Amino acid sequence: MSRSSCWRTIPASVFGALACLLLGSCRTARNQNEPSVTFTRVPSAGEGSQEKLEPIEGHVTNSRPGQRIVLFSRSGKWWVQPFANQPYTTIQPDFSWKTSTHPGSAYAALLVDSRYRPAPTMNALPETGGPVLAAATAQGGTPSAPKMLQFSGYNWEIRETASDPGGSNNFYDSSSAWTDPSGLLHLRIAKQADRWISSEIRLTRSLGYGLYRFVVRDVSHLEPAAVFAMFTWDDAGPPREMDIEISRWGEAADQNAQYVVQPYVVPANTVRFTAPEGTLTYWIDWQPGKVDFKTVRGSTSKPGSDVIAEHVFTSGVPSPGSERIHMNLYVYNNPNNPMRHGSEVIIEKFEFLP
Repeated sequence: MSRSSCWRTIPASVFGALACLLLGSCRTARNQNEPSVTFTRVPSAGEGSQEKLEPIEGHVTNSRPGQRIVLFSRSGKWWVQPFANQPYTTIQPDFSWKTSTHPGSAYAALLVDSRYRPAPTMNALPETGGPVLAAATAQGGTPSAPKMLQFSGYNWEIRETASDPGGSNNFYDSSSAWTDPSGLLHLRIAKQADRWISSEIRLTRSLGYGLYRFVVRDVSHLEPAAVFAMFTWDDAGPPREMDIEISRWGEAADQNAQYVVQPYVVPANTVRFTAPEGTLTYWIDWQPGKVDFKTVRGSTSKPGSDVIAEHVFTSGVPSPGSERIHMNLYVYNNPNNPMRHGSEVIIEKFEFLP
């Protein structure tokens, strides 16, 4: 039988099947070469918080030089991460990527080229196409129970997630906050690998109006880049932030303490003073329409105590909500005077009088 007659005997349906197989294999090859993005680490689900950051990581395939990741967190709408002025995450040589994100109910990662300019917020994620080469979404994980400590008769949560107090990105570890056998609270900044680890605790409940009193051992030794703060903060609503902050903010010649009713950008909302050597007692007396800050020498604040500083604010004072008392010791990023040796603060006692 001739070759031509042999070909003529093959049914047309067989040619169709062969064509389908060939097209299918081509389509598979194309799919294997298309870019993609995946998550390898997703934070717990949480309500949006401007001062809380958590690590998030992933991997890309078939990306090209110049392409980047743009990350979003969903809290009512999609917010670009980690910051509106820092929307791009670099892809590493091994095609991994990692950054930090504010918490949300869900997270999205876009693989984009140089043409993509993300909006700070959006109601819906963009479709894949054009400058958006690939996309992935993931729901936030189940939050793990926070680590706890007891101090002065109260339960406190220990921070373990990153945040950016004072505009400086800080990392936290539960080992940096502890109570000793005498019941004293220790907060520490210490070097871990190639970065500084800060410390923070917060009360497990809101206390509202009343007198908050903190007895703190000598803070005059703190490095200029260290910040020790005792403050109110509301994760669930307006911040309701009022602060006693011990820091020179990286400037060695500055006074080392201040009282603040946020926002601090209002000049009348900040009062600077000098916290001297020795044990001091700080208080925040929060009442409707006013808050009285005071610092006295020693571990008591009886009449006649030596008053170091005092100021009463009557403007911008918040009303109670879901705020809780926090205490933290963290690093302020001043490139002219960076953290060099670490720091530690010892708090003898916390009191609340309604």
